[in-house]
Amino acid sequence: MEGKGLIKFFLVVMLIVSAYTFALFIPTNRIENRAQDYAVSQTTNIADERERTVAKRKVVREYLDSASKKTALDLGVFEFSYLDLKGQQLALGLDLKGGMSVVVQVDLKDMVYQLSDKSENANFKEALDLATTQQAATQSDYITLFVGAFDEIAEGEKLAPIFQSKLGSEITFDATNSEVRSILREKAIETVRLTYKRLKQRIDKFGVTQPVVTLDEESDRIMVELPGFDNPARARKLISGAAKLEFFDVYLPGDVLNRLQRADKKLKDKQDARNAQNATTAKDTSQVEGDSTIVSPLTLSGLGPIFTKLAPNPFAGQPQAPCFIGSALISDMDSINTLLKSPEVNTPKNLKFVWADKPNKDPETGEETDRINLYAVKMVNGEAPLEGDVITDASADLDQESSRFIVNVNMGGRNAKGASGTQIWARMTTENASTKRQVAIVLDNEVVSAPAVQSAITSGRTQISGDFDAQEADDLANILQVGKLPANIEIIEENIVGPSLGQANINSSLIAITIGFVLVLIFMMLYYGSGGVVSIIALLLNLIFIFGSLAQLGTVLTLPGFAGVILTIGMAVDANVIIYERIREELRDGKSMLQAVKDGFQASYSAIIDANVTTILTGFVLYKFGLGPIKGFAAILIIGVIASLFTAVLVGRLLIDWWTIEKGRSIAFSTKMSDSAFSNLNYDFIKMRKISYVVSGAIILVGLISFAKVGFQQGVDFKGGYSYAIKFDKDTNADEVRTAMAASFGEEPTVKSFGGDNTYEITTTYLIDSRDSTADQQVLTKLFEGAQSIVGDEPNLTQDNFVSTVSATHLTRSIKVGPTIADDIKTSAFYAAIFALLLIFLYIFIRFRKWQYSLGAVAALFHDVLIVLSIFSIGSIFLPFSVEINQVFIGAILTVIGYSINDTVVVFDRIREFVNAYTKKDKKEVFNLAVNNTISRTLITSLTTLFMVLMLFLFGGSSIKGFAFALVIGIVVGTYSSIFIATPIVFDSTGDMKPKEVGKTTKYGGRAIDKDEEA
Repeated sequence: MEGKGLIKFFLVVMLIVSAYTFALFIPTNRIENRAQDYAVSQTTNIADERERTVAKRKVVREYLDSASKKTALDLGVFEFSYLDLKGQQLALGLDLKGGMSVVVQVDLKDMVYQLSDKSENANFKEALDLATTQQAATQSDYITLFVGAFDEIAEGEKLAPIFQSKLGSEITFDATNSEVRSILREKAIETVRLTYKRLKQRIDKFGVTQPVVTLDEESDRIMVELPGFDNPARARKLISGAAKLEFFDVYLPGDVLNRLQRADKKLKDKQDARNAQNATTAKDTSQVEGDSTIVSPLTLSGLGPIFTKLAPNPFAGQPQAPCFIGSALISDMDSINTLLKSPEVNTPKNLKFVWADKPNKDPETGEETDRINLYAVKMVNGEAPLEGDVITDASADLDQESSRFIVNVNMGGRNAKGASGTQIWARMTTENASTKRQVAIVLDNEVVSAPAVQSAITSGRTQISGDFDAQEADDLANILQVGKLPANIEIIEENIVGPSLGQANINSSLIAITIGFVLVLIFMMLYYGSGGVVSIIALLLNLIFIFGSLAQLGTVLTLPGFAGVILTIGMAVDANVIIYERIREELRDGKSMLQAVKDGFQASYSAIIDANVTTILTGFVLYKFGLGPIKGFAAILIIGVIASLFTAVLVGRLLIDWWTIEKGRSIAFSTKMSDSAFSNLNYDFIKMRKISYVVSGAIILVGLISFAKVGFQQGVDFKGGYSYAIKFDKDTNADEVRTAMAASFGEEPTVKSFGGDNTYEITTTYLIDSRDSTADQQVLTKLFEGAQSIVGDEPNLTQDNFVSTVSATHLTRSIKVGPTIADDIKTSAFYAAIFALLLIFLYIFIRFRKWQYSLGAVAALFHDVLIVLSIFSIGSIFLPFSVEINQVFIGAILTVIGYSINDTVVVFDRIREFVNAYTKKDKKEVFNLAVNNTISRTLITSLTTLFMVLMLFLFGGSSIKGFAFALVIGIVVGTYSSIFIATPIVFDSTGDMKPKEVGKTTKYGGRAIDKDEEA
């Protein structure tokens, strides 16, 4: 064997790297065990077990957050914090650890609007709106959609003049719309990259261990995963908040209420006139400042639509009174906003209405109420006089006098116009200090604080003293340090997995992988004897290298990824089986052990390379087109195939040579049980081809009928919507849950069992198309009401406890998929399947030089996919587990494609070899001989792979059962199709396959010799 030194070098390096990665678990586990012990000590006084469990998780998280940046491992030259250690270890995905993931869409509409200097061009504004609408149904980027929409609407009008004010140095006046599109796209890419950078910096500052933030520039989307994170509200705020900080002078109630009173009267008169069909007019004004004498609307004989909902500030007119205009029910905020934008209010450009960031609190209990305050702030030329871009530093602190948390900020920077933040702030505070007037501090268009100015602040340093707890103050300081996001972002997909479900998935997956692995080991030793021991060592090394590589590459291990590991173990056996079966053939031909090993390895390379290259091609297609967990599955598949090639082919050969040559010991590749197995097979497989065509055709026909009549269960990631998994604390059934949820939502959702134990998955499209910022909360409220109607007066059951898993009946998982990303997932799945088949067709054609081989392979793959789809469609009627067509299922289908082609290529490779070797036999005899010679490898590989995947199906988590079921069916069907579909099609579509010249490089020596002659 050549290159032993190089192989040993790489083997040692990979072992050292893997050992280093696994060694980091020791100090990490030490810290995590301390956190668990501390959490136990802090929660012993909580009687309720569920409350204690939730409290322990919170204490553990806070302990690890506090320890995250402290030195955990000191090696002298190098020091590692807890976050450093976790960052170099294998990260567990949400479905294995619990946590939250979101996909956010970067909104470029406002960027384009700002670059146009807020153009009022009607065609321009219509094109912006149309592009936003189109983006929900296509994968094209926003700029391309916008320019296309403008060309369609404007009929020859040029975009260049619209952007002259801001981009005159880059866009000439006579530039074509195509040139404008290129420049805008460059700006968009810069904006998206900066948004991604700042969002990543923001998340990194929050102490979340092993967060994953990735950017997809083609679709202007950012994917964020926060494993172990169990505060969705905080996550949404830190992710989607633009962190736009603004400082305003405020209007007092007397400056604004009279205007609102007059507008309210006009609206009431208009409403009365409409009812009485009698028009009335009223005098209007556009001035804000004026008479501050307040006539309370509560004293009027009848209130209009504004003051029916908005209660005026009861302290108005008193010295140093709070500066809010009035308060309203939270549920009335949207309708009041609509009224304030009406022509009757006629809001001038220097006035802006802003709501508080939090509801009011009850002065006696301190609990939040259902009312919220409205403020009026002063604009300067349509903007805030001071923004957060001047902040150079921010930190959270505890104010000793008030015992409240504050955020200290330093405004020592300059704004976009070059003005000093210190000077602007000094002017604002000086003007307000004499009257102790308030200033409003607004974050993302919500008033977080409105303190009265006690004295002028000339140093540029100030405090933000909102109603913060310690975490909120720290979060705000971190956000302000990073700076505001350059573009707004919208959460278009959200996935929340409870920690209990994650732990259950880990446990079930570990059971599956352990049982499957043990079965494979037992089989290999029973069938291949001492040679099986070598394969076991290779498999163990394969696992070590896979997990070590995944950790070094920063790949997140998800439940589909776990399935990838299990599948890789099964497929890794394939290379060993191909080699060992060839060695057994050589030994049966009477060769010595050393020569048989040498020739067996040499003759196996072609089939191994072809089989694994096709699998890798499928993996690359999955990685390119897959989203979320499918990318992780694809990465594991690719790494696993490469690792198995290294361990089985190179390390396996190294171990055998070391044992037989260097140690001079014997090795066996069979046992008494397997010595003659499959050695004298002589079945006429080709004769059975017509029967197989009929059987397969009948199954596919039934499937097509089922497609038309029954259809498929589409997962939420294909159709969009909300999906929740609820564990009920009482015996119930799907019909009862469906009835209760239909009454709550007003429409019937999809309800099905989710792993038993009174856990059900509820999927609904209720409000999925709503642009209302509170839509998610409204859906969750309806869900809670439906669950509450089932369990009745369960102790401790509140909506907060229901969401945070404190109550016995609680959420274990929630998913939101907007229609935009649902369409993209379906499109990606379609392209993935097409490209996988195309790549395989081309590869087979290049390797085998005949299109008939490509035809047979691709026809068999279509056959396998249709069979799996047929079984899923038919099975959706009666199978007791979910058989959804979703993103994970597409991953399974593409895996089946990779596995099936792997099997088919091995048979084709032997056909090609025998066509060149047996020149005197007829075609049918050659084909049958090739299939009979490879049937042992085909069945053994399928059996060992089935061991692993079947264990995943039987013991894996409920959320992956459909995936595992598709793989089980795919392996069985793929094995069948390689023999009874692919091979017969090649046979029927080819003529005489005898070579023009007998091969001169066969394993039978360097001369042209027919194996028939040798026989």
